[in-house]
Amino acid sequence: MYAQMVKSENTDNGPELDAFQARIDAGEKIEPKDWMPAGYRKTLIRQISQHAHSEIVGQLPEGNWITRAPTLERKAILLAKVQDEAGHGLYLYCAAETLGVSRDELTEMLLDGRMKYSSIFNYPTLTWADIGAIGWLVDGAAIMNQVPLQRTSYGPYARAMVRICKEESFHQRQGYDIMMKMAKGSEAQKRMAQDALNRYWYPSLMMFGPSDKESVHSAQSMKWRIKINSNDELRQKFVDQTVPQAEYLGLTVPDDNLRLNPETGHYEFSEPDWSEFFEVLNGNGPCNKERLEARNKAWDDGQWVRDGMMENARKKAARAAASKVAAE
Repeated sequence: MYAQMVKSENTDNGPELDAFQARIDAGEKIEPKDWMPAGYRKTLIRQISQHAHSEIVGQLPEGNWITRAPTLERKAILLAKVQDEAGHGLYLYCAAETLGVSRDELTEMLLDGRMKYSSIFNYPTLTWADIGAIGWLVDGAAIMNQVPLQRTSYGPYARAMVRICKEESFHQRQGYDIMMKMAKGSEAQKRMAQDALNRYWYPSLMMFGPSDKESVHSAQSMKWRIKINSNDELRQKFVDQTVPQAEYLGLTVPDDNLRLNPETGHYEFSEPDWSEFFEVLNGNGPCNKERLEARNKAWDDGQWVRDGMMENARKKAARAAASKVAAE
């Protein structure tokens, strides 16, 4: 199904396309049964599925710390957060399925490398402070990306984002609370918090995608209102919001070029190393292999569950058909 969409991407034109764009420009929501260009459908499948995959893979670096969290309360909070991420993935897979692609197909494309997930999850969580940095920085960047998606042009995606954004805001606060406790704790704890910020700062900036001049998809996605804001616009907003938070914690953002421009009111900052971004995206990050191995193992270990559910569904359908025949 997905391959057919790729082949037909550029075949739509004429009055239908003009009418479709007019609906987008008028701020209308596109629903699953509405006509849409093949390229619009393909772009949505790519974006929503990558988002869903990121939620699922994103459980791994944090799930590694559930049993090692410092208190029972922290264990319960982290467990609830990881459970939320699983739910976000399910919401998003459901939204993608309304576009005519199955969840199994999307999962198989993740597992064999045909689909990507956020590069940030290919970095290790070395200390408990990393869990704080993920909540504060990674979920903070995610919120910056996702809040505008509540106004995206595709109805099921926009509606899924409403609940996801509400829950992500709690995740960000949980992470900042961890960083505050660490930064206000012992000297060793503060060093741990600073180290986590040092390692996660630039990968967090990369979460917004390449600079606008390098981005392949941004212009068309913004025309279709699949995206509302450009990558650079969101990255700037994230920096402007996060730097004062770091200062409040007494931590230092690892950027010698960081400065507030009094004329613009925005922070000037160093660009991430985009060669690192593309290396990680292409499978050469610190934990790429480990993450995909974990997801493939989970898929293989769950085969018996899927087989049982499919067999149960088959038997249920057979009984329903037999009852219908008997009634006739």
